[in-house]
Amino acid sequence: MSDLFEPYRPADEDDPTGPLPVVPTPRPRRVLMLTLIALNAWALDLGAKIVAVRHLEGRPPVTVFDGLLYVQLVRNAGAAFALATGMTWLLTLIAVGVVVAIFRVAGRLRSPGWAVALGLVLGGALGNLTDRMFRAPGPMVGRVVDFISVLEPDGLAWPVFNVADMAICVGGALLVLLALLGRELDGTRSRDDSRDEYGNRIVR
Repeated sequence: MSDLFEPYRPADEDDPTGPLPVVPTPRPRRVLMLTLIALNAWALDLGAKIVAVRHLEGRPPVTVFDGLLYVQLVRNAGAAFALATGMTWLLTLIAVGVVVAIFRVAGRLRSPGWAVALGLVLGGALGNLTDRMFRAPGPMVGRVVDFISVLEPDGLAWPVFNVADMAICVGGALLVLLALLGRELDGTRSRDDSRDEYGNRIVR
């Protein structure tokens, strides 16, 4: 199906084989953008967790912004927002799969929107995966450090979360938006029917 989004150029007059496909090449800037966003999200999450463990261990919830937020240390064995608790090893494998999948598609990346979205998802996945691999009780089953509770302490109004969860959710929402707008990974638009003089779809 990828040929639906590949333009064609006319062949030389002496070439009897007809039009030849022009395959878009990945833009290194897009891959660099994805990498930088992922590394920044990963570093921000890791730094926030180090501070949380150092200053919130054994303390009651700390009120921020007159009760709009509470910061408290929670070690989560589940997924984002404390979902699927007790399936840590499976969640670890899923996170590894997400990271591998993003690296595999990065070679076809040409869209800046996709670079931002995938960078956020990758950074968030790496953040929580780092906890699962290196925190107690051990590799593959480590508990993720969460420390942000909205409106009520102890996750009573909304499950306690961390920076990695926010990056994953924002990146995922952006991916949905890009899909709704018809933006493709390779920079094309699935709803754009622009064609050249030979009737072939134009890749922008």
